[in-house]
Amino acid sequence: MQLPGPGVLGPPRDREQALAVLRRAVELGVDHIDTAQFYGPDVANELIREALFPYPANLALVSKVGARRDDSGGWLPLEDPADLRRDIEANLQTLGVDQLAAVNLRLIDSDEPDQRFDDQLSVMIEARDEGLIGGIGLSEIKLAHLLHALERTDIVCVQNAFNLIDRSSAAVLDECTARGIAFVPFFPLGSAFVQPNPVLGNDLVQRIATQLRYTAPQIVLAWTLSVAPNVVLIPGTSSVQHLEENLAVADIELDDDTRAKLTAIAA
Repeated sequence: MQLPGPGVLGPPRDREQALAVLRRAVELGVDHIDTAQFYGPDVANELIREALFPYPANLALVSKVGARRDDSGGWLPLEDPADLRRDIEANLQTLGVDQLAAVNLRLIDSDEPDQRFDDQLSVMIEARDEGLIGGIGLSEIKLAHLLHALERTDIVCVQNAFNLIDRSSAAVLDECTARGIAFVPFFPLGSAFVQPNPVLGNDLVQRIATQLRYTAPQIVLAWTLSVAPNVVLIPGTSSVQHLEENLAVADIELDDDTRAKLTAIAA
């Protein structure tokens, strides 16, 4: 999401840097890349293909459908479920693959399951059964959506906003953990569209980062990884330096006292 231009629109400020981030990620062992055709639009997927095609055999390309962008960059829901199929096919074509490891159905302003959600699920199930996608994911959902979807099909992952400050998806995370479904928190460092950033700018986060000699993002990501064993991080970055700092988080172990202090922030 950070690879296209400002506001996730248009080309990147530095195309060579964007390509370098993708290549360095794979060099360092990253095997899951989260993308969407509406990042750019088209830009992120085109960069991924240019940088990494032909793809390593173990690389999972995961996209999402269910939204459109307007001319000002706003996020609009798809009105016609049939558009989901067209967007899945557009992802496949732009990325140059026959199958995506998973595709997330991205909901916008949906508080509870309704007929549109069921119709969209039907399109996703059909695409999976035809082999276009390996698994079905859900994004920006409530617990009721997850429970309803699980009555109809397997769900491999859930992408919801979740971080030190925003725990509104805690119930969804708990259900995913109990069922062995990957929970993929977006905005783990806080929203890039909200300034000042309440997560990275938190006084306690800053103090702990200084004491432990890590960056504030590293502390926040390390905490997020420790929340549950099924958490899969997708921190966006547009620079190789930040990419490498993010990946170093895998070796950071926060002690119980530090974790407890961080967990208490939301309270």
